[in-house]
Amino acid sequence: MGSMPLCRWLLLALALAAPACDREPKAAPAARTGQKASALAAPAASELDELPWKLPAAERVVAFGDLHGDAAAARAVLILVGAMSEEGRWIGGKTVVVATGDQMDRSDDERRLFELLADVSRQASAAGGAVHVLSGNHEVLNVAGHFDYVSEQGFAQFSDVERPELGEALALFPPEARGRAAAFLPGGPYARRLARWPVVVQVGDTVFVHGGLLPEHLAYGIGQINRDVRRWMNGHMPRLPEMLRSMRAPYWVRLYSSSELENDACPTLSQTLSSLGARRMVVGHTPQKRINAACDEQVWRIDVGLSRFYGTGRVEALEIRGNQVQVLSAKPSAGSETPGGEAKAKVIAE
Repeated sequence: MGSMPLCRWLLLALALAAPACDREPKAAPAARTGQKASALAAPAASELDELPWKLPAAERVVAFGDLHGDAAAARAVLILVGAMSEEGRWIGGKTVVVATGDQMDRSDDERRLFELLADVSRQASAAGGAVHVLSGNHEVLNVAGHFDYVSEQGFAQFSDVERPELGEALALFPPEARGRAAAFLPGGPYARRLARWPVVVQVGDTVFVHGGLLPEHLAYGIGQINRDVRRWMNGHMPRLPEMLRSMRAPYWVRLYSSSELENDACPTLSQTLSSLGARRMVVGHTPQKRINAACDEQVWRIDVGLSRFYGTGRVEALEIRGNQVQVLSAKPSAGSETPGGEAKAKVIAE
C-alpha cells in the first residue's frame, strides 16, 4: 500500500483521528472526514453491556503476549500452558488464560486464529475456566483502517467481506484492501468481534494490559476505557476520545517495557498498582528476548515474538499461582518452522 507523511492516519466519520507522532505508525490513505456512513446503526443491547474488568482471583492464571496472526503459535502456547490438548480440546479446567493483545497483522492466518480463540474460549467457559483476549494497538490500527502491517494473505483472506453502505469510503482504499476495510472499519463484522475484547482486565491482584496503565487512565476510568473502545469498534461512537487516540493510550504505552527504564517508570507503576489494589502488571507490546520482570517484579514483560513473523521459534508464557510467578517455556522442535517442543517450567531468577 502507498505511503504518506508520518502520523497521517485514515480519517473517516467512524475512525479515529491522527495521534501524536511515534515511530510505530506509518501512513494510511486519507479519507473525507465529512462523509456520511449509515454504519451508526442502532446498537444491539449486547453491544452496550458493561463488561466486567475486575475479576476475582483464580487458582491458576496463565498469560502470553503478541500472537500477530499466527494460529500455530497460539496452539503451541495453549498446549504449553496445559490449556488445550493436541486435538484442540480444552483441558485447562478452571485455568484463566489471558492473551495480552496484538492478535492481528504481520502473519497470514488471522481468520483461523480468531476462530481458534473463540472456540477455546467457549470450551473454557463450559469447563469453569476462562479465556480473556485483550485488544492491543494493532486491533485499534485495523479498526482505524491503518493496514501498513498487513501481509498479502492478510488482505486476501478478507476479500469476501462486503459493506455496500460504506460506498465511496471503501473506494479510497486500494482494491486489494477493500475487503479488509469492510471487515474491520467500525461496525464491520470483524470489528464487532474485536469489540468483545477488553483493553484492560484485572484478575485478582494482577492487571493485564497490552502496553501499560498510567494514573491518568485510572482517572479516566478503566471501565470507561473498555466501554469507549467497544462502542467505537461496534460503530456506535463516531471517534475515540483524545486520550484513547494518543500515544499515551493503554495499548501504546511503553514506559514499563524498555531495557533501561526512565526514572519515573517504577514510581508511576507503584502508584498505579496501589490505586488498583494490584500487586503486578503484565504487559505485551514491546518484544523481549525472554519473559522478564522489572521494578521489583511489579511488571512482567511477556511479548517474546511468538509469531513466526519474528522467526524465533520461542514459546513462552507466564503462570501465576497466588504469589508465585514462573515462566513456562518450550524448546522449538529441531527443523520445525512452527513453535513446538517439550515444555518445561522454571522460576525466573535473572
